Amino acid sequence: MPQNTPSLRELEHASAFVDRHIGPNDAEIAQMLRVVGHDSLDALTDAIVPGAIKSPAPLALPESLTEVQALAKIRAIAGKNKVLRSFIGQGYYGTHTPNVILRNILENPAWYTAYTPYQAEISQGRMEALINFQQMVADLTGMEIANASLLDEATAAAEAMTLAKRSAKSKSDVFFVHDAVHPQTLELLRTRAEPMGIVLRVGTPAEALEADSFGVLLQYPDSFGHIGDHKALVEAVHARQGLVAVATDLLALTLIAAPGEWGADIVVGNSQRFGVPFGFGGPHAAFMACRDAYKRSMPGRLIGVSVDAEGKPAYRLTLQTREQHIRREKATSNICTAQVLLAVMASMYAVYHGPEGLTRIARRTHRLAALLAAALRKNGVDVGEHFFDTLHVRNVDAAALQAKAVAAGINLRVIDSEAVGISLDETATREDIVALGAVFGASVDVDALDATTADALPAALVRQSAFLTHPVFNTHHSEHELLRYLRSLADKDLAMDRTMIPLGSCTMKLNATAEMIPVTWPEFANIHPLAPADQAQGYKELIDGLEAMLVECTGYDAVSLQPNSGAQGEYAGLLAIRAYHASRGESHRDICLIPDSAHGTNPASAQMCGMKVVVTKTDANGNVDVEDIRANAEKYGDRLAAIMMTYPSTHGVFEEEVVEICEIIHKHGGQVYTDGANMNALVGVAKPGKWGSDVSHLNLHKTFCIPHGGGGPGVGPCAVKSHLAPFLPGALVKDGLRTQGTGNGAMVSAATFGSASILPISWMYIALMGAAGLRKATQVALLNANYIAKRLAAHYPTLYTGRNGLVAHECILDVRPLEKTSGIGAEDVAKRLIDFGFHAPTLSFPVAGTLMVEPTESESQYELDRFIDAMIQIRAEIQAIEDGRLDRQDNPLKHAPHTATAVSASEWTHAYPRELAAFPLPSLKQSKYWPPVARVDNVYGDKNIMCACIPVDAYKDDVEA
Repeated sequence: MPQNTPSLRELEHASAFVDRHIGPNDAEIAQMLRVVGHDSLDALTDAIVPGAIKSPAPLALPESLTEVQALAKIRAIAGKNKVLRSFIGQGYYGTHTPNVILRNILENPAWYTAYTPYQAEISQGRMEALINFQQMVADLTGMEIANASLLDEATAAAEAMTLAKRSAKSKSDVFFVHDAVHPQTLELLRTRAEPMGIVLRVGTPAEALEADSFGVLLQYPDSFGHIGDHKALVEAVHARQGLVAVATDLLALTLIAAPGEWGADIVVGNSQRFGVPFGFGGPHAAFMACRDAYKRSMPGRLIGVSVDAEGKPAYRLTLQTREQHIRREKATSNICTAQVLLAVMASMYAVYHGPEGLTRIARRTHRLAALLAAALRKNGVDVGEHFFDTLHVRNVDAAALQAKAVAAGINLRVIDSEAVGISLDETATREDIVALGAVFGASVDVDALDATTADALPAALVRQSAFLTHPVFNTHHSEHELLRYLRSLADKDLAMDRTMIPLGSCTMKLNATAEMIPVTWPEFANIHPLAPADQAQGYKELIDGLEAMLVECTGYDAVSLQPNSGAQGEYAGLLAIRAYHASRGESHRDICLIPDSAHGTNPASAQMCGMKVVVTKTDANGNVDVEDIRANAEKYGDRLAAIMMTYPSTHGVFEEEVVEICEIIHKHGGQVYTDGANMNALVGVAKPGKWGSDVSHLNLHKTFCIPHGGGGPGVGPCAVKSHLAPFLPGALVKDGLRTQGTGNGAMVSAATFGSASILPISWMYIALMGAAGLRKATQVALLNANYIAKRLAAHYPTLYTGRNGLVAHECILDVRPLEKTSGIGAEDVAKRLIDFGFHAPTLSFPVAGTLMVEPTESESQYELDRFIDAMIQIRAEIQAIEDGRLDRQDNPLKHAPHTATAVSASEWTHAYPRELAAFPLPSLKQSKYWPPVARVDNVYGDKNIMCACIPVDAYKDDVEA
């Protein structure tokens, strides 16, 4: 080969994905290494990571694939799924995702790469979409307040149970469950109830009338389609000082009376059929609505309306936001996330169709169901009465019908050996009901039946009240108008498609387009979660493959992909530990040690599992106090169940004694739970399962590239050593429900494989990176964090460092001393960064008054330097305050962020120039993000709680101006 001619292998490597995922190129990496004082990535890794935990061998994963190769491989896997027409129902229904929503939300990085809206000023667009969701849910359910979504219907029902337990005046420990709730809901209630000492009783509404309970859960319409009248039951429960929760269907509520109108206290359900595909079970946005009296106990996130510094309406997270981090083991729920991206889709589905369009879809769906029921009855088939979209067909040979239906390309729900269910939906057609009739040997003349068949809704429960009357649901019905509305909302926000989001512990990294593409393929999107197993062989191959990849990355022996959030993964891991101890006759083990630096979800999850939390100390350097752990392990002895620790630590360092801590806990019979939030600092470098840890949850929405979606979806797999594997979440073994599951433990999410439709993202990421690419990504994440810490050291000290004065993948910048010298706090710095076009780092966590920065491996040196330049300029402004050149109150930090309205006003009243306010760096004149609102008033928002769409007249002054 001629000299200087690259080899074929070199040319092939140049087309690999790795160098497109990792921000800095090799020349930039070399330059950054010089800044931090190391010769190579391996030398830097050796200086940071304790030798006792380093992996001795590379990951046993294939080499990286090109995007073309990876997409071809996963296309072949998808092709093994069989997409039939599914009328299974049971909480999951066919729907048409409007293309304008598919392309401009689900497939749009402006929406899917956004972060949780903790910084209100740069999150106004997604929060407006979420308040639309809240308004939609409150209107349809007839309740006074709704949250911004929960994980799935079954877990929402479990949250309703615990909300009722906290809020009801009844002293009973019994929660009565309608025997016609969806089976997966009942299974989740069983999981949640037992560790909390709640007694479940399952029976008919008639039996509930006589039962002494603190709460009742009804399904309306029920799992078999029947629409019951529950007014008398509600009155009886209230008379006993209990509360009534109702699981319902939003589309049905356009036609039948809202639960709030007949006395319900809490209403839950799933918004999936509002434009979100089956996706083999998720992600979908569940909802919870309740009476105003219970709003302060409502779990999850809630968007509220406040005012900004200019007196204009502005959205913000309100009430119990991040309750887990504030109340810890006293938190009422461990849920710290939502399903924002899916809630946005569902809300825009309602905005697009409006009340008339939704009602039309519901009427058509019901009409098809009524006509099919009439045709079946004419043929002597026993069909239930009073339904919306679901027929309960009884006294039949279910197995024979199912086989005949599958042969015709149709899935039915097998309820038992003599009953099937048929759930129609928006996608159903005339041809479908003809085909369904044929399965039963019935002839269906659609037009003839339509002329003679009455509706099947109970007359006493037909909806009379209006809903979705706000203009937002009555304006954007043309595609052009909705397109512009979506664009206007996205333009208000800062997401990863515009700027670095340097949040510590959140790992906001590249979610590559190639990874996202398979999510919306019909072969993945259109599989019902309860479809027969032989129709989901592609999913099985994908899931088995991803589980094996994660086992190799972590050093554990088994993985469950069922948990659909990090908090659910924690819960699943602790339940596995609890069940393991019980299997050995050690149910008395109930003490969970948790360092005071831990994520707040850790103690919240532990108390939900019936464990008692004992908080252990950290030392002056932020490290866990090994001697305090030793003392507590000895003190509690045979009561010790587990320790929960984050590694690398929440403070962003690799602690030296992690192996010793594992040995201490094991010596006293406990299990080691390692929070996997910081796995991005470990992949390819060290494996928790090999240094003594027994279980971790992983955040696929962090380390493994599933995007945050504005605060969800997420996936929180639970990875365990072999002795805990039998206790991983399993699946309900009944006719009509999938029987595959990793373990035999309690279900923690509604679907066996949780948010299955987004698992292709992580599969693609690992396949595209390969063994060497994953290790390099980790090393560059370490480099980028240390580069920021080193370059900012003269301006902001890094609060904690590990071995050799280095940090792990994130650094905590200490701005507390500046408050004494200038009056400027961490929040002022966070808001001023908005003027530079940056999302703030993590504010005041894990240490109050600090900023935690995690750049990830995806940020280029250019972007890192841009952030560093902004932080240095901000320090110069603080210096000007310290020197008296800027006023302590009237300065750019105290009044940040600056809106275009403020800096372009005819009158400028501040003591600093407009140019400094708007363009603190010359580069901003070429590209500028303008926040839509000024600083939001949090105190006003908490005193004046409004969690509904802003009335139109609130904007009157702007219009007149």
